[in-house]
Amino acid sequence: MKRLLAIAALVAALPAAAADSTGLTPLTELADGRYKGFRGGLYPGGRNTPAKEYLKVGLARAAQVKPRDGKIVLLSIGMSNTTQEFQIFKRLADADPRKNPRVTIVDGAQGGQDAIRSSDPAAPFWQVVDQRLAAAGATPKQVQVVWLKQAYAGPREPFPADARKLQGALRTIHGILAARFPNLKLVYLSSRTYAGYATTQLNPEPYAYQTGFAVKWTVADRIAGRLKGPWVGWGPYLWADGLRARRDGLAWAVEDFAPDGTHPSQSGRQKVAERLLRFFTTARTARSWFAVG
Repeated sequence: MKRLLAIAALVAALPAAAADSTGLTPLTELADGRYKGFRGGLYPGGRNTPAKEYLKVGLARAAQVKPRDGKIVLLSIGMSNTTQEFQIFKRLADADPRKNPRVTIVDGAQGGQDAIRSSDPAAPFWQVVDQRLAAAGATPKQVQVVWLKQAYAGPREPFPADARKLQGALRTIHGILAARFPNLKLVYLSSRTYAGYATTQLNPEPYAYQTGFAVKWTVADRIAGRLKGPWVGWGPYLWADGLRARRDGLAWAVEDFAPDGTHPSQSGRQKVAERLLRFFTTARTARSWFAVG
């Protein structure tokens, strides 16, 4: 009997079979719809863009982003997926003539460092961030913009508890960022990509999808004034339902992931990097300092 129970527990712990689609609707297309009682959209009210007044605050913060001792540092903070994607973005951006030459892109994201670990201000994670800034010839005072993409490993809680847990970690990380980087003006958040092909319990569906709500609620906290410090908004929203393409054409094939179905392959990294480059060259709160002309 004990053996049967152990086998049953092991089977229950395995992720669902790899799937080209989950049937879930991207937050950007859920709008007035509901997911387990919670409204869609990236921003409050089912919107995918900031309300006029909050955008106005973001534009004012963006106007304050100026070179400090010759540099504007754009820093990434996050986990393994984040660093893998951001490295490709840095390569693309540094070769793009549209990028402001005063913008220094530094990858602070690190493999094996999830949201729980990096929400500890005394964690070695932050020492590595400082080392990478120094290696780029930059200082904490020059960091003015952060792209933050995090999740936590092995989620087990039912929704919305899992998303609330990540929301709490994101709020804490935001506070750490504000304390460590006194000139930080803008923090852009992104949630996970598709995880329907996952072969491990690191962060499978529907947990990857549900990280979008953690980001949405963290942004809403800043809008409502429950979170102080740098302006917070969405970076690119990266989740699409596998091969079922979003209206803007984004889709995720099994080839876009490593064998674990969670980390991006070269093509997956490229997709995210291109979305990041498009965001920083076109978003109203980003293009004024990131792009030239």
